Amino acid sequence: MDPLTHFLDGPRARGACVLRTVMRPPWAIEVRDGAALALVVVTSGRIRVTSAHGEADLAPGDVVLMRGPDPYVVSDSAGSAPAPTVTILPGQRCVSAEGEEVHLTMNHGVGIWGNDPDGEDTAVMGAYEDDSEVGRLALTALPPMTVLPSGRVDPVLVDLLGREITSGRVAQAGLTDRLLDSLLVMAVRAWLEEDCDRVPNWLCGQSDPVVARALDLIHERAADPWTLEELARACSVSRATLAARFQRAVGTPPMTYLRTWRLTTASDLLTAEPDLSLEAVAARVGYGSAFAFSTAFRRHTGVSPSRYRSRTRAEPVRS
Repeated sequence: MDPLTHFLDGPRARGACVLRTVMRPPWAIEVRDGAALALVVVTSGRIRVTSAHGEADLAPGDVVLMRGPDPYVVSDSAGSAPAPTVTILPGQRCVSAEGEEVHLTMNHGVGIWGNDPDGEDTAVMGAYEDDSEVGRLALTALPPMTVLPSGRVDPVLVDLLGREITSGRVAQAGLTDRLLDSLLVMAVRAWLEEDCDRVPNWLCGQSDPVVARALDLIHERAADPWTLEELARACSVSRATLAARFQRAVGTPPMTYLRTWRLTTASDLLTAEPDLSLEAVAARVGYGSAFAFSTAFRRHTGVSPSRYRSRTRAEPVRS
């Protein structure tokens, strides 16, 4: 299984913020919600996205991925608003330039939000407040701002998501989350296919068959008691050959990558399965005891597994 598949198994929207925005110029939305990842898909009109990492003018069908938590501005293409007319803050608080709450006044029905229900500039906007730690392995490879031209993401999916956002039907939130996940899958895959030469080999091409084999073993059998010698034997090469080729392709030694993968997988387990004991988590990721796992986890994250789990559970979920 390739690393991208593992990444795409990671992000799971849970009550994600997904809206169909309808705006009439002049307008500008400053997004300061600190989300880990956001997607903007233009569905009509012309829209500009501006951040410290660049600026892009978008037409219908274009998609932009914004890797958080840096702020950015979404506006009409002419940039005609002299300053942001609305700011989105953590917790999806929406305030005007004067600091007044405007979420309700700009609400025009289920899932529709903007300054004019008949506005000519429309987009689907979705945000992940956080994603699994496994997903972050791939997000570290994403540029802060990724623009995909029209056609790179299936317009049928965009249309379906846009319609579901505003449906108000039973199980709408769950289906909207899954559609947002699917849109993210398509967008990340399209970026990789388009810019594969500029992304790490561990995520994109796996052009070295020995390294590809090692990565597959690590990802699929992380709980195995791997040593460099055992991993090299499974790849039919010497220890020195595996170490050199892995370092060249991935940028870290095999055992370092294995440790990182185990602990990021453990982070995901701690949040996704809150009733799983530390002993069970340790066993699933290749540690012989809860104590050994806790020591390694604290060294990796700076907090104990129990503290990490309780802190994550205490974080608010988007509604």
